Amino acid sequence: MSLMESPPVRPITAVAWSSNTSTCPRAFTLISIAEDGAPANFSRGIMKSSYFLCYSKETSGGLVVCDIQVISDKELLPHGYCYIPEHMEPKASVFKKKRVCVYLVPLASVHTAVLDLRLTAKSRMMLQHYTCAGDMNGYVLWCKKGPFRIPAPQAKPRSLSLDVQQLSLDPPALPLRPSNAPPLPPGKISHRRGTLQSDASVEKDGDSGHIYGYTAIDGVPFSLHPRFETQAGNMNSTNTQLTNIRIKSVQDIENEYNYPFTVEETTARRTRPSLSTGSTS
Repeated sequence: MSLMESPPVRPITAVAWSSNTSTCPRAFTLISIAEDGAPANFSRGIMKSSYFLCYSKETSGGLVVCDIQVISDKELLPHGYCYIPEHMEPKASVFKKKRVCVYLVPLASVHTAVLDLRLTAKSRMMLQHYTCAGDMNGYVLWCKKGPFRIPAPQAKPRSLSLDVQQLSLDPPALPLRPSNAPPLPPGKISHRRGTLQSDASVEKDGDSGHIYGYTAIDGVPFSLHPRFETQAGNMNSTNTQLTNIRIKSVQDIENEYNYPFTVEETTARRTRPSLSTGSTS
């Protein structure tokens, strides 16, 4: 199974030196045994104190190790690299002829990261799928690199409250007038109708480009003049007069107002008398 098909492996985010498990920082793993079974103590009897490599895969720091190297103390530190920290006992130190440095990148921008670290005794032993980072004090440091991408966060379903669900951009429906309601007296206007007319005028003015959507007649009560109220009461007599009006057809109008223009046509056809050119005045 390839690295892309295998389950996602957490990358190494930090590497450090430690004297033992008691000084090893929290969330770090101490490499105490090499792959060939030898103790992974880098002191090798040179010093009384011991020191081991340890690493962490805790991503809370936001950094990931994308490369690791073992360099001589006489070499310049490569650009972008930093020496790994030391978590040692009091008065203990690390052998300084060779040092371990790492290259850290932000977690969000990493593409290839160090996924695992292994140690072997300095021999011809090779580890498959691992890259040699260098040797130090009789040990060879191996790192396993692979592609890594931070998983995309999944959106959590949010529960909408009842108040949010009831929000709507549509205006509330107006109550209908019941069918058995008493009819309005002639010449009077209802309060609801006046409200509707006011709302309609505001909406119309807003569409026409008025600054505030109001006109000078907004809010002025509307009612019929008493003179027209009395005329509205005599509507029955007016209806009787309207029923006596005769509606003429097109043929009736043609017969009544037809004019043949005979006199004009006869006059136009008359020849005007010609004047002789040899006569004297």
